[in-house]
Amino acid sequence: MEECGAFDLTPVQYAALTAIGLQPDVDATRLSQLIALDRSTTGSVLERLEAKALVVRVPSAQDRRVKLLRLSEAGHALLRRVDAAVERAQRRIVAPLRPDERKVFIRLLTQLVESNNALSRAPAALGGRLDSAA
Repeated sequence: MEECGAFDLTPVQYAALTAIGLQPDVDATRLSQLIALDRSTTGSVLERLEAKALVVRVPSAQDRRVKLLRLSEAGHALLRRVDAAVERAQRRIVAPLRPDERKVFIRLLTQLVESNNALSRAPAALGGRLDSAA
């Protein structure tokens, strides 16, 4: 995703930021499931995001051994900018299509994603992002 390059962010880092933004106070184990990465890789991604001051780890009130993940203010701000760039890219991709064709295209893509979701390494509830380009 070339849009992430302008923000010094890899697609995997973007996925992690998005997941943490949608589920604040998630732990690293659950995050690894959400973004379909092994725990070791997730740990490396989190280290890089922490080094960039985009993510903070806070102790859980229930179990102080567990660290919960939150976006920092800088993380929230960056995610808003990257999300806007991703939406622009999505609009650019579908721009050659007429509005009625866009709706059909997005409907078919959504159907493919939903039909194959169970085959994913991390099946998830769907919604929200695919239809934003229509």
